[in-house]
Amino acid sequence: MGFYDSMALTALAMITEFGQPVTISKTEPGEYEPETGGEALGGTVEQTAQGILLDFTGQEFQNNSLIRQGDKKLKIAAQGLAWAPDLLDKVIAQGRTWSIVPPLKEINPAGTPILYELQVRS
Repeated sequence: MGFYDSMALTALAMITEFGQPVTISKTEPGEYEPETGGEALGGTVEQTAQGILLDFTGQEFQNNSLIRQGDKKLKIAAQGLAWAPDLLDKVIAQGRTWSIVPPLKEINPAGTPILYELQVRS
């Protein structure tokens, strides 16, 4: 096991201990329907991740005008995820559904995803 693989496992262990399970869901596109000439309805796929939901600090509000009142910072452990979070995905945390808004940061040294930092909005 490499150094960054070990770091990814450590991040997962820490976030599991101090965070909470969150659900990431995405809608899969439907397949082409030749009879109707359009697309069939797609399905929703979900995965459970370990995350920590945090408030933005006053300094972050001053430095980034894209943060709105009520936005949260969500840090998700990358280890064990079936897919990486995307801007079109939804996150369910603390009983609320959150949309992911830019920026979406991936902490990925040497090609090994360790952590995703998301800005989420309810």
